[in-house]
Amino acid sequence: MHKVTFIPGDGTGPEVAWAMRRCVEATGVQIEWEECNAGLDVMEEKGTPLPDEVLESIRRNKVAIKGPITTPVGTGFRSVNVALRKQLDLYACLRPCKYYEGVRSRYQGVDIVVVRENTEDLYAGIEFQQGTPECEQARAAIEQLSGAAIRPDSGISIKPISESASERIVRFAFEYAIANGRRKVTAVHKANIMKFTDGLFLEVARRVAQEYASSGIEFEDRIVDNMCMQLVQKPELYDVLVLPNLYGDIISDLACGLVGGLGVAPGANIGDEIAVFEPTHGSAPKYKGLNKVNPTATILSGVMMLRHLGEEEAADKLERAVAQVIKEGKFVTYDMKPNRDDPTAVGTSEMADAIIAAMNQRGGDEK
Repeated sequence: MHKVTFIPGDGTGPEVAWAMRRCVEATGVQIEWEECNAGLDVMEEKGTPLPDEVLESIRRNKVAIKGPITTPVGTGFRSVNVALRKQLDLYACLRPCKYYEGVRSRYQGVDIVVVRENTEDLYAGIEFQQGTPECEQARAAIEQLSGAAIRPDSGISIKPISESASERIVRFAFEYAIANGRRKVTAVHKANIMKFTDGLFLEVARRVAQEYASSGIEFEDRIVDNMCMQLVQKPELYDVLVLPNLYGDIISDLACGLVGGLGVAPGANIGDEIAVFEPTHGSAPKYKGLNKVNPTATILSGVMMLRHLGEEEAADKLERAVAQVIKEGKFVTYDMKPNRDDPTAVGTSEMADAIIAAMNQRGGDEK
């Protein structure tokens, strides 16, 4: 029996989260779910989008899976996802981007894994709001220390990249590559311009790669803007990408676009002891309660969770069923139809039903 913290999320989060939960349960794996709430609705009730009891549950169970949670743009509370990563030291964001036959995409055969450092870089949250005394002090200090002029009406963000965080994320990428039979790790950076931050990341990546020279895993590095072009032109050349936080966020969305979009992109945030699984896409609040959004990314996040729990057979079973339903193209949501207005498109829960039926059918066939 596995104990897992279950966070439905807000917006369309509960719809896709419950679809995932039903599919995971249909594999036969015994899971005791501890349900906790976080997000916009909880903010209105408790004054915080991330109550302490949620963090306590995740720390206790070591594994959690969540639906999307809304992050206000420009104002309001900071991202719950970012808070979870910082509070629980979930330093590795893992985002597999894999093509499934039947998904509408300009590319086929893409199978890229993005490993993103989660804890520092511009996402560290060290910011100074324009016009505040603190911002003016930071501006003056930076000018004095560096000699670089900063406009008085600027907002300021600080980009820390450390040797220790760089080392553990690159090591994570190599260990993942070895454990999952991958062939190559590519470090992505802008070390030609940011020599003391991205330069440090690249220096550490090269040093760690030397430790894995006998593993058979190839290593290379790419400048981030060139990496974007390379992925669009010849994604088949790439396998595992390891990146600092901001580039990892951007490149992971690009890689998702290669395989059909965020609707089919699962994700995980992993630390030394705790793992939180979630889809890459947002909460799409305008579709809340319409039983319309694609549950694939959340269900595939459930597949990742099963693998993390050591339930490889169940994970394979569920992934095969997802692939079968997508390939057949009959019981899929509107966004996976050739024509998005196709009246034969099914809802979120009905697609989950089809995946469960495919698992049951395959199980019968295998017997």
